[in-house]
Amino acid sequence: MEISVIGSSSQAKICTSRSVLSSYREIRFCNFQKRVSLLHNTKSARWRNSGLSFTLNAVRSSPVRSDRPPHRGSSSKPKSFDGVRVFVGLPLDAVSDCNTVNHARAIAAGLRALKLLGIDGVELPVWWGIVEKKSMGEYDWSGYLLLTEMIQNAGLKLHVSLCFHGSKQPKIPLPEWVSRIGDLEPSIYHADRSGNHYRECLSLAVDEVPVLNGKTPVQVYQEFCESFKSSFSNFFGSTITGVTVGLGPDGELRYPCHRQLASHTNILGVGEFQCYDKNMLNLLKEKAEATGNPLWGLGGPHDAPSYDQFPNSNNFFKDNGGSWDSPYGDFFLSWYSSELLSHGDRLLSLASTSFSNTRVTVHGKIPLMHSWYKTRSHPSELTAGFYNTVNRDGYEAVAEMFARNSCKMILAGMDLSDKHQPQESLSSPESILEQIRIVCRKHRVEISGQNSVVSKAPHGFEQIKKNISGESAVDLFTYQRMGADFFSPEHFPSFTQFVRNLNQLEMFSDDLPEEEEVVESVLLNSESNTRMQAA
Repeated sequence: MEISVIGSSSQAKICTSRSVLSSYREIRFCNFQKRVSLLHNTKSARWRNSGLSFTLNAVRSSPVRSDRPPHRGSSSKPKSFDGVRVFVGLPLDAVSDCNTVNHARAIAAGLRALKLLGIDGVELPVWWGIVEKKSMGEYDWSGYLLLTEMIQNAGLKLHVSLCFHGSKQPKIPLPEWVSRIGDLEPSIYHADRSGNHYRECLSLAVDEVPVLNGKTPVQVYQEFCESFKSSFSNFFGSTITGVTVGLGPDGELRYPCHRQLASHTNILGVGEFQCYDKNMLNLLKEKAEATGNPLWGLGGPHDAPSYDQFPNSNNFFKDNGGSWDSPYGDFFLSWYSSELLSHGDRLLSLASTSFSNTRVTVHGKIPLMHSWYKTRSHPSELTAGFYNTVNRDGYEAVAEMFARNSCKMILAGMDLSDKHQPQESLSSPESILEQIRIVCRKHRVEISGQNSVVSKAPHGFEQIKKNISGESAVDLFTYQRMGADFFSPEHFPSFTQFVRNLNQLEMFSDDLPEEEEVVESVLLNSESNTRMQAA
């Protein structure tokens, strides 16, 4: 390739050479996609039966690594995509309830494939119910320590999510000793209007009540964080770069208000208020009596719909004349949201203090409750605990809380666009995302992004790219989550193209050997996991 000749003819040669190179790279990438599809066609049974469940949580534009020296005149680093770091979440059950690494050989091959793709790091869920399983204060970090060493050896960074909640799929309960307490005293869990308890996290009303063998949940969470810090201190700053503290269901700051879709459609209902456990009712009663309206403290709104119903199915959420827009509605919603904010403030403050002398950043996760956003009452947000309506900004106080504790905010749903939502849901993920971004900019709170589901449609990746670039740029994007669908021919080529576009590679053909290595790692992933299952 000629790059030193002077004059217009040399410019033509350079342009021609670059054009040829670009075409050659496109051909090689298309061949890569075909080979991935072929790999899946010939190994489809193994993939489906392997049970792989990886998590892709964040993606930064970093160069594809090569052991070969760069071609003279080429750059060893690509143009970055606004400096976004990209991480990939590991499987939710990467560590088993017996504290061993699930499918270690398959995970090792997966880590290698991610490294070859130019992914910066991985996100690892660390479960309270696994580490402190048997008794209070008895911690077993062995499985997570082994996995952290594997990640370090792969040359990847690690973001840890401390999960103080449980999971239904895969089944990961709260610690056994906590569940035994809950069996005797179910009021430690949130309850709905029918008295059904949500057993995947503790009620925020018991944060500072000594319900756990004489200790408060906040004390137990703090001791858990201190044990984690002590056990993983050698990894802080070098391998572990960030920690997310769990704030509620699925790790998010919210009440467990949405448990099912509407029975006659795939649209999410408005949800239910979660204020009926004994401790929440006591707090509500105290607040009502303090304001001089004791009758308002007898329970939640009597005219609110149930989980799967739409806003107009009852009076509370109706756009015009609904009880939400009354003095009682303002009292209840203010109290309900303030309890959630107080809970978030306690846990963010706890985490910020615990990790203040380390080289990791602390994060908390906020949900995008985008269904029914185009109504005046915003019912899905209200039942989740965010007092956000057409008349009131419910996220200003949330941003203030994150700023006060010097924490970063994680927002999921970066792949969602308005035009791909059911019209009947009156949803607007783009509007709620922009609203939260405005208050975060005002209070100088940094945002990290996540997607909502593994995307098999091009528009999902296009929306992610739009939401993490330009004026909306984020520092960290987490792709959720590698699982059975991740390496499918419907997804993996699109994801590879997405990462390639983020990286904005400007390298010569000699610097692109890794497509063979990536396919080899993917194949190894399938075969090693299949052998382990057979064993």
